[in-house]
Amino acid sequence: MTAPQVVLVDSSGSSATVRACRRSGGRYLLDLGPYSGHVGRNGVSWSKREGDLRTPAGTYPLRGGFGARGNPGLAQGWFRVDSSDVWVDDSGSSLYNTHQRKPVNGRWDSAEDLLNTPAYTYAQVIGYNESRTPGKGSAIFFHVDTGGGTAGCVSLPTSALLAVLRWERSGAVMSIR
Repeated sequence: MTAPQVVLVDSSGSSATVRACRRSGGRYLLDLGPYSGHVGRNGVSWSKREGDLRTPAGTYPLRGGFGARGNPGLAQGWFRVDSSDVWVDDSGSSLYNTHQRKPVNGRWDSAEDLLNTPAYTYAQVIGYNESRTPGKGSAIFFHVDTGGGTAGCVSLPTSALLAVLRWERSGAVMSIR
C-alpha cells in the first residue's frame, strides 16, 4: 500500500479498533487512536452481500462526506442532507449504490434515508462497490457510533470520528480487516 494516509480498522465480531496512520518513508506511523468503534453486526466479510449486516473486508478509498450538520472540516467535500436525500440500496435499480433525492418516481424500490441522526449527523462515504455490482452491497459509510454493531458500516464515537475526518486529506484510504 502506498496511500499517504490509512484509516486501519481491526475487527473482532462487531467491535473494532480504529487507528489513523500516515505514510513516512517506507512505513506508516500512528497519528490518531486507537479508538473503539463498531463494524457490521455480523462482523467483517471478504464476500459482502446486500443486507448481510457485514462490513466489507479490504482497502477502499475514502470519499466525500454528508450529514445532518455542516462540514466539520473534511477536505474531500461535503453535502448537508435533508429529508429528500437517500442512498439507493435496490439492486434492481440503475441508481444502485448512489446518492439520490426524492421523489422516487419509480426509479428504485428501496433506499436508505440519509437524514438519520445520530448515526449520520456526520458520515463519510467508504468507496466500496463503486462499480455498483448488483447485490454486492451498498451504502457503506464511516459514521457516528450508536453503541453497537452497524448494518455494514464502520462507526466511531463523535469526537473520534470528527478527529479522523479533520485529519484526512485527499487520497486517504480505509483498510478493514
